[in-house]
Amino acid sequence: MDFHNTDDSVTRRIKAMTDRIHYLKTNDLYFYNQPVQEMRGGAKAVVHGREMGMYASYSYLGLVGHPRINEAAKKAVDKFGTGTNGVRTLAGTLTIHNELEETIADFKHTEAAITYTSGYATNLSVISTLMGRGDYVFSDKINHASIVDGCLMSGAEFRRYRHNDLTHLEGLLKNAPAEVAKLVVADSVFSMDGDIIDLPKMVELCKKYNAWLMIDEAHSLGVLGKTGRGIEEYFGMDGDVIDIKMGTLSKTIPSVGGYVAAKSEIITYLRHASRAYIFSAALPPAQAAAANEAFKVILDEPWRIERLNENTKQFISGLKGMGFNTLLTETAIVPVICGDDDTAFSMTREVQHQDVFVLPVVSPAVEAGLARLRATVTAAHEPADIEHAMDVIETAGKKLGLIK
Repeated sequence: MDFHNTDDSVTRRIKAMTDRIHYLKTNDLYFYNQPVQEMRGGAKAVVHGREMGMYASYSYLGLVGHPRINEAAKKAVDKFGTGTNGVRTLAGTLTIHNELEETIADFKHTEAAITYTSGYATNLSVISTLMGRGDYVFSDKINHASIVDGCLMSGAEFRRYRHNDLTHLEGLLKNAPAEVAKLVVADSVFSMDGDIIDLPKMVELCKKYNAWLMIDEAHSLGVLGKTGRGIEEYFGMDGDVIDIKMGTLSKTIPSVGGYVAAKSEIITYLRHASRAYIFSAALPPAQAAAANEAFKVILDEPWRIERLNENTKQFISGLKGMGFNTLLTETAIVPVICGDDDTAFSMTREVQHQDVFVLPVVSPAVEAGLARLRATVTAAHEPADIEHAMDVIETAGKKLGLIK
């Protein structure tokens, strides 16, 4: 096909994207896939040859580069090599995979756990494996894209309730046929807004309407709760109130992959029925070992959670005090609302020029008119570093008219 001589819908979409990228690059507003050349201690990174304060990292406890975790990964390479040579069901399951899953199950207070090669694959596969035609899935409107895609792929009746509006959720549950299988699925901490679900109320509704409950803890693992065990610990609830506990190994846990922790019958079913487990290669040994050690470090170094909580309060209160809209965040994910997409790009440009690394999130990833800087703090940041970053963001906000 001659791209230049066609005018179908695919060509028009490609051209519109190409033109938009050209405009952003021409105006120094393009920040997609910026190359990070080096990480320095979790709080700083080298980008474009300059050392910048890192305020876009998901390493909430600052575990990237932790010597114990690095050493565990190196030993795994020496013992097992760099790859797994195939899927676990055919090429064999390494002992480090079993050890990691046992560690996760213990950490999350469940009978068993299963791991996948990414968080996205976990949600996609688990939801579409458990649910099917005739079933009903209920999802928060701003759940992660992997949850949405898993719901769509399942073929189940897909109902979305207004963000964190559990009255709306109850209405949808009440109207669903009583005899069908029902699954309620939500992020515990929302990846763009930073707010936390009302888990006690959600558990109450699931019991009342006989629905399964699945919670994605990508951004609460290691963040919520006194020991970092997540949303149940945060609310002081029994460790058995969530049926399907999903999480990632690529944020607080400095590795890659995803997991589900649950009762042994559910995990056994997923091992034999979920396609992303059966047909996808296992986690590389170094990554499995790194994740395994990271869970142990979280328990051994509780000061990291305390430091993260202190840094989070400093960052949120400081930005709000300057006049920025940070929505209802209570966590280390701090949205700095800019409004339209171009203002978010311009804020990013101004802040990065002062060596503070943040990135914009624009539509359709967030609702039109709510484009933002998605800023984060970690346990690796020092209070003085956070003050400096806030000063830079304040100067940019005043220059662009976001605050007075």
